[in-house]
Amino acid sequence: MKKIKEKFDVFFGIKESGSSFKVEIIAGIATFLAMSYILIVNPNQILYGGSSDPRWASLFIATAFGAIIGTLLMSLYAKMPLAQASGMGLNSTLGGVIGGGLGFYAYNIEYSLANALLLVFISGVIFLFFSIVPIGKDKETGKWIALREKIYDGMPESIRKAIPVGIGFFIAFIGLQNAKIINANQYTLVEFVDFTKIFTEGLHNDAGGINNFAFAIVGLVSFFSIAILAKFKVKGAVIFGILIATVVAIPLQVTNFDVLLGNASGVTWKFWESLGAYFSKDGLFFSIFKDGFNFPAGAFVTSVMLVITFCMIDMFDTMGTVVGCATNAGLVDENGKPLNYNKIMISDSVATVAGAALGTSTVTTFVESGTGIAAGGKTGFSSLITAILFLLAIFLLPVFAFIPSAAAAGALMYVGVLMMGNVKNLDLSDIKNACVCFLTILLMVLTYSITKGIGAGVIAYVLMTIASYLVQLVKYAFTKKPEDKPKWEISVVLLVVFVLFLVYFFVPTSF
Repeated sequence: MKKIKEKFDVFFGIKESGSSFKVEIIAGIATFLAMSYILIVNPNQILYGGSSDPRWASLFIATAFGAIIGTLLMSLYAKMPLAQASGMGLNSTLGGVIGGGLGFYAYNIEYSLANALLLVFISGVIFLFFSIVPIGKDKETGKWIALREKIYDGMPESIRKAIPVGIGFFIAFIGLQNAKIINANQYTLVEFVDFTKIFTEGLHNDAGGINNFAFAIVGLVSFFSIAILAKFKVKGAVIFGILIATVVAIPLQVTNFDVLLGNASGVTWKFWESLGAYFSKDGLFFSIFKDGFNFPAGAFVTSVMLVITFCMIDMFDTMGTVVGCATNAGLVDENGKPLNYNKIMISDSVATVAGAALGTSTVTTFVESGTGIAAGGKTGFSSLITAILFLLAIFLLPVFAFIPSAAAAGALMYVGVLMMGNVKNLDLSDIKNACVCFLTILLMVLTYSITKGIGAGVIAYVLMTIASYLVQLVKYAFTKKPEDKPKWEISVVLLVVFVLFLVYFFVPTSF
């Protein structure tokens, strides 16, 4: 046992990183608990009928397999404390393509699930190509780098430094919504939970459901428990906070023992029966190669735009998440680039390809990885633990479903607190940088999209830089002073990214 432990230590560099097996295990558990909701939410987002759809069980299995493969790649190849699973937003897009979770054919063409998965598969192959084909050499090391790494290098420093801050607020916003502390409002878009209903309505609302304040209490108990335990440097503060909140959730009926016993609606799980259906000749496994190429008439242009959309979202969501989480963990080089960056991108690309073949939407790096990092995770061993838990979840769905998302939401809010410290790295003395940082951070949160936040920052940076260049050029034409001669500060890579974002924002997906 000691020799095995030593081999793990050498392979992952646990002691070298200043971590320990105990901390890495706790971090892996924390990450899983924060993102395990995806196992149930992902099939519901893709399929209009939810758990009543006969394909639901197969999509659950595909979601788990995608998470296992993607997270194992992060663990064993990239050796980073990052976890992957089917991305939120991307699964909603897939649902809209097939008339699933959105409830209608959002793209005016009746794609089958196999058609849509094939488009995801193609986007993953393109990603993989961008991640492994050399495009140039690193100026400092002289090593060849791939296009995806070149794109990172071409991003303005102001945007790269704004990303961790935006990610922190974005993660916290997700947590606030998962705990129903922040809710939808038809007039103001969002609103704070109404705690007065504790006295006016009680635990149950008129529709017979649980009032939002019950979820909010669970989320707040989780958040403050984690914060207090962390203040006193208690190891495993995140895990203990989630467990404390889960206990509180029982009398508030946010969770109940029927879920744990597998008697609740939506969590009854017949593993072997479902697995057999998944691998059957008419099942979801590798369905893209059997039925995916049979596209409906007139789908070519829309299909191309959908592939571009999947590519853009995955590329910049992953970049943003990785930069934010790695920065918070201190796993960056002297230039602020995440360690093993290209291996991370290859892991992401392969996971998307494998996930689509297995039957799920785009697999991407989860912002909830920050929860494990907040618990002290610094190596790929923590993500190995997360992958093992995803495997166990296939067999033990009710056990993991028993822990409510509101309890895990406190951990997400706590991660937001930790990542807020990156504000000190922003250079706000220059108005151009200040505007770019402002748009990147704010729109990342308000549009509920890392990609849109980065896109807004890129477009703002390029337009303001071009405008400044032209003004300086006119000034130089009059003065002819060498110090007034403007410098072109936009790289070719950044211009290409700028054009891609213009296409992403302004060109319709369907025609």
